[in-house]
Amino acid sequence: MTADFVHARHTFAGRVELRPFESRVLSENPVGDPHVREVPVYLPPGSERERWPVLFVLAGFTGRGQRMLDYGDPWKPGLVIQYDRLVARGELPPAILVLPDCFTKVGGSQYVNSALLGRYEDYVVDELVAWIDATYPTRVGARAVVGKSSGGFGALHFALRRPGVFRAAASISGDCGFEFCQWPTFEGLLRTLRKHGGDPWRFLEAFKAKAQTSVDEFETLNAIAMSACYSPNRASPFGFDLPIDTDTGARREDVWRRWLEFDPLFACERYGANLKQLALLHVECGLDDEFNMQWPLRQFVAKVRARGIAVDHEEHEGSHRNLDHRYLALFRKLAHALG
Repeated sequence: MTADFVHARHTFAGRVELRPFESRVLSENPVGDPHVREVPVYLPPGSERERWPVLFVLAGFTGRGQRMLDYGDPWKPGLVIQYDRLVARGELPPAILVLPDCFTKVGGSQYVNSALLGRYEDYVVDELVAWIDATYPTRVGARAVVGKSSGGFGALHFALRRPGVFRAAASISGDCGFEFCQWPTFEGLLRTLRKHGGDPWRFLEAFKAKAQTSVDEFETLNAIAMSACYSPNRASPFGFDLPIDTDTGARREDVWRRWLEFDPLFACERYGANLKQLALLHVECGLDDEFNMQWPLRQFVAKVRARGIAVDHEEHEGSHRNLDHRYLALFRKLAHALG
């Protein structure tokens, strides 16, 4: 570790490093997003002779790991500075936090491999995991993944598809039950694309230039991004297929089936056995979640438990937003699961 990459050295009891990492799997991605990414890493206070468990913390849609470092607001400090203060006071167990940047031109990557956006699953699971272990004092086998919203989806996606990499996984309001949380966004897309000649990329240019956006416009951004992640098609005019006919509003069942292959509610039927390798699987959601994830999450839990898999399921009196405090409780639970 070198001071060249230390961020705000006088702010944290521990330390934060922002090192650049050059990705092989993201190079030459079709949309031209950068393949050299800054990787924020938090290291707890204490002797550098210690070896620590590692928590990969995945940001939600339109977010990136760097946002979790905010320490400038004395009223609402960012997630990492809150964790740092609790660790320094001995109120939470110490761990290394890795905060990947998987932002893309369409607002996110869902942490999946996309023929259009790039191989973000491979970037995190193959490249970053190995690089973190080679660069920082990690404890062998003590690795967990946690995220909120799209980050929660990413945590479940990795747990289902990449057994053995993470010892524990936790999802806070992660995307589940696409019929509930994703399909309704296409109503906004139908209304919005009409104003942009039906061209998603023309809409995206206009969206980036606006200071304020409407609900319909954000739903359109979401629908486009999810299509780029779940149904990329380099042969199509836009590089992806929408699962809806923009003239009639009819569902394109062949495309929608491609989406459902990623939906944890259905992916658990195919990959559920991989979850048995986890020391802890935790899922939770607010009872007032605006994206309707609370009900399909209950279905997911029922399916998983029916397969003899233990899952820790919580519901709380919250919505989909302002949930950073949920991370802090989970950091304790994940660190305990990692020993």
